[in-house]
Amino acid sequence: MGTLLEPTTPAGRAGLAALLAEPRRALLAFDFDGTLAPIVADPEQAFAHPGAAGVLARLSGRVGTVAVVTGRPALAAVRLGGFAAAPGLDHLVVLGHYGAERWDSTTGQLTAPASHPGVAAVRAELPALLASLGVPEGTVVEDKERSLAVHTRRTADPDAVLDRLRAPLADLAAAHGLAVEPGRMVIELRPPGVDKGAALTELVRERGAGAVLYAGDDLGDLAAFDAVDRLRAAGLPGLLVASGPVTGEPPVREVAERADLVVPGPGGVVELLDQLGEELAPTR
Repeated sequence: MGTLLEPTTPAGRAGLAALLAEPRRALLAFDFDGTLAPIVADPEQAFAHPGAAGVLARLSGRVGTVAVVTGRPALAAVRLGGFAAAPGLDHLVVLGHYGAERWDSTTGQLTAPASHPGVAAVRAELPALLASLGVPEGTVVEDKERSLAVHTRRTADPDAVLDRLRAPLADLAAAHGLAVEPGRMVIELRPPGVDKGAALTELVRERGAGAVLYAGDDLGDLAAFDAVDRLRAAGLPGLLVASGPVTGEPPVREVAERADLVVPGPGGVVELLDQLGEELAPTR
């Protein structure tokens, strides 16, 4: 089997080289849905790829920091990832709600601010809005506690339904001081001022990372891609990985075009990390 560790850009190759040269200074960060876990119709059934927790545990003993940066609640990602029970996964940081929440495996503790009041207002008004729009069967609201996401994947024409919802949901979000986060067959209404890029940048600075890898698959990950680009411009080597779907859907174009390498979904991410572990210098 050929290697997936073949960045197609000079910046990506430099990022990989720096990571391999000094793994103890490296920070590896991953989106959850679509990257470590497959995209499925029911978000509550989006369990991580069977090999994900194990490969992250193996890497956590070899690199400086392993992190998950997700729009989900941090504890939901921990549960669906099986991270709390994974042997050897002792130094994982999970940044949930785009960085508003933090869970550390070393303590098992969650830290989080108070919820934005606009979320409660949207939670109360959203059912009536969707009913007034006559959205079709299969439109699903996912309550993420600190945000709400409207999924259209289960409808007969997901893209058409999503287009119908864009303007009304944007108006509802604006009325309550929330931001809109578009994604693959989903629109999320969430508090402003937090994104994956800010969360990743802060963690890089906190850990004094000498190289960074970020893997993602959707539009919400572009903020983290932007952050890695800024860090690279400032002299910190970085590697950007796109997780492409394995369901026949095309990869998210904006993500694939920005990446240094593209792998086939969560299985490809796990395989990539297995190969990375084989290449890492032995721990001394």
